[in-house]
Amino acid sequence: MSVSMSRPGDDRVPAEIVTSVFYSATVSDNLAIVVAEMVAGRARVSWGNAGAVELLGYGLDDLRTLPVEHLFPSLGRGELRLLLRRERSARMTLPVRTASGAAVEALVTTTPSPSGRMWTVRIVSTSNELERALRATADAHERRFSALTERSPVPTLLSEQGMRLAHVNDAFCSLVGRRAEQLLGTGWLDAVHGDDLDTVVEQVSAALDGQEVEAQVRLLREDGSVRTTVMRFAHLFTPGVGAGFVGTIEDITDRLAFEATLAHQANHDPLTGLPNRTLLARYVADRFVPGAGTLACLFLDLDNFKVVNDSLGHTAGDELLTEVADRLRSVVRPGDLVARFGGDEFVVVCEDVDQPAAVALAERITAELARPVRLGGVDVRPHASVGVTVQTGEHAGAEELIRDCDIAMYQAKAGGKGRITVLDQRAREQARDKLRLVAELRDAIERREVTLLYQPIFSTDDGRPVAVESLARWTHADRGPISPAVFVPLAEESGLVAALGLLVLDETCRQLAEWDRVLGPAAPPRANVNVSALQLDANLPAQVAHALARHALDPSRISVEITESALMKDPDSARLVLHALRELGVEVAIDDFGTGYSSLAYLRHLPVDCLKVDRSFVAELAHGHTEIASAVIALARSLDLRTVAEGVETAEQAAELGRLGATYLQGFALGQPMTGADAATWFATHGESTR
Repeated sequence: MSVSMSRPGDDRVPAEIVTSVFYSATVSDNLAIVVAEMVAGRARVSWGNAGAVELLGYGLDDLRTLPVEHLFPSLGRGELRLLLRRERSARMTLPVRTASGAAVEALVTTTPSPSGRMWTVRIVSTSNELERALRATADAHERRFSALTERSPVPTLLSEQGMRLAHVNDAFCSLVGRRAEQLLGTGWLDAVHGDDLDTVVEQVSAALDGQEVEAQVRLLREDGSVRTTVMRFAHLFTPGVGAGFVGTIEDITDRLAFEATLAHQANHDPLTGLPNRTLLARYVADRFVPGAGTLACLFLDLDNFKVVNDSLGHTAGDELLTEVADRLRSVVRPGDLVARFGGDEFVVVCEDVDQPAAVALAERITAELARPVRLGGVDVRPHASVGVTVQTGEHAGAEELIRDCDIAMYQAKAGGKGRITVLDQRAREQARDKLRLVAELRDAIERREVTLLYQPIFSTDDGRPVAVESLARWTHADRGPISPAVFVPLAEESGLVAALGLLVLDETCRQLAEWDRVLGPAAPPRANVNVSALQLDANLPAQVAHALARHALDPSRISVEITESALMKDPDSARLVLHALRELGVEVAIDDFGTGYSSLAYLRHLPVDCLKVDRSFVAELAHGHTEIASAVIALARSLDLRTVAEGVETAEQAAELGRLGATYLQGFALGQPMTGADAATWFATHGESTR
């Protein structure tokens, strides 16, 4: 007898294995095995062993030409196709017709050959009632499992006993890129990554003991690629067989990749690909050991980067930042971190370096950056100011190390661009004190601990008070009074000036309303409020309107003072804001006039009501120099504007300013700044309102 189990080009099953299997099957009387083959589109038995001859009662010659459907009379054509599947094994409990026509109840298992054109059919008789009942129950379980999971998109495994799989659905086959026959029994363990195999065995053992468990497991596809999954196992008991499990698999490879992408985006700069400020802080914190002194930070700020953006465009600026990032990567040690701190600022973090080594690295970096780069047809030589800080015992935390590095960079900037500066301890203390003062100023603004004093403004015609100027004052709990010359610039630098300005505006309006209630007609007719250049934007008119409405005041009660230099930063934009204020009914004054570089052409078109003559020009009157004060007053008169001369400290100055034609006077010689309560008392005794 000769049996062929392979075809030309089909080398997945070696011939010697086929020979061995068929030899064992042939000589065995305990197994009934036949081979079915598609012949002219019909499944026929092409071979049978001695066990098949004994069970079925056919001679070998009769058996070889027998149609398969003749053996299984209870199956329709569709059911027969399910039994003889090309892609996987099948198992059914069926009546099998013998040569005498009698039916024998049997468990039939079919296994397709690698070519998919032949099947090995094993027939096991279920000889007694108990075995038939148990087998029927097991078959019912498997049929239900197959029906529920066969086309399910969830990869699913079924073990009837121990680690051996009895069934695997198409989704799992697709996941690992293997045929069902390769996975049944214990073959599925070959698809488990070797490093995760012990975990799977432990989890399955727990499931066999009755637990529901899960584990993250890597699966190997037949093509060598790896999928990361969550495998969940639940206990399953099959009557007559024993303890097994049901396993479901969730492929999380794409989800993990997406999460990794999100994590990378959250911790890296999208332009340069460098770690961002968040990752920098975590990196330093993870390596920071108080007192160890093993870390060094270099803080770099590109010099004149704004010139590149303004002259060559932001695209060229982005190209420069990318080039700088690449150069930094190339010059640092493999273990050093390069991060983009923000804008044109970069930070390099090194471990196990002392100060000379850190400075040497900074010198290599500046030399590398200075090489020309072609941007928009122009050769640009990037230069950077570099601050260097090496960890000391004084650094209590990672954030202090980075902050000191930033301080050192600003020291380098202050000393002249393109410098390398090691942190100066005295400047470090000053900078830290400044940071503390900023935090305390923020708290003071929030708690409305910044208070106002009010200085009267007088008419030169009759000497009567016609207005007040609101002056912000801050008395620190420990430091005492802080000069406005200190805390106002500090508010502008730290982004607190908007909140400070709103506080002054609101408190001034509140105080005006309070004076109206207490003094009636004797209340100050108007209050002048100073506005920072940083407040001079489209939001200012609405903020003034809201404050007036909140305290039920007429807009004429407020005059907004804006410095000449603030107006000249962007005259066109400033003019729009001033027009909006004037339309609101608020007066506008230019403060410190004559100290800036304003254009008279712009001044003629600005919607202002008043010019304030700077105190420096008023002070010159004591030395007989009246030229500038006289010129400012004359200019205002020619433009039909009023004038306020501030800083009047003597009666002689007041008289001279009146002679020169100033409209109003303000100064210590005439009236001191007062609290709201003191101002109420003062105005009650110094005349009525002229409103």
